[in-house]
Amino acid sequence: MYMNNYVVVTIFLFLGVLLPIAALTIGRWLRPHKPIEEKYTTYESGNEPVGEGQVRFNIRYYLFALMFVIFDVETVFLYPWAVAYKQLGLFALVEMCIFVTLLIIGLLYAWKKKVLQWTSI
Repeated sequence: MYMNNYVVVTIFLFLGVLLPIAALTIGRWLRPHKPIEEKYTTYESGNEPVGEGQVRFNIRYYLFALMFVIFDVETVFLYPWAVAYKQLGLFALVEMCIFVTLLIIGLLYAWKKKVLQWTSI
């Protein structure tokens, strides 16, 4: 019985490696391959590209996106707690209040540092 578990894991690891390799190989065999010079140029809505290909973005964009991801992921933790609230009791309520308080402190800190203000470059 103990070795049976290793056999199942080995089969899954083998399939996890084999299936993507097989799919990529079959795709390479089936796709058309007609390389021409025009296919290797940069395409911008049918126009010739103008200027640099790499543009520097304002760092506030990344900070704003990071703040969204942080608070979005943290709100996901609230859902299981709300579903199981009756079984968890008062202790879980106190813990969740502490958690939400820490989130609010983080939001106020970001607001104070003006991370949430969107200004142009």
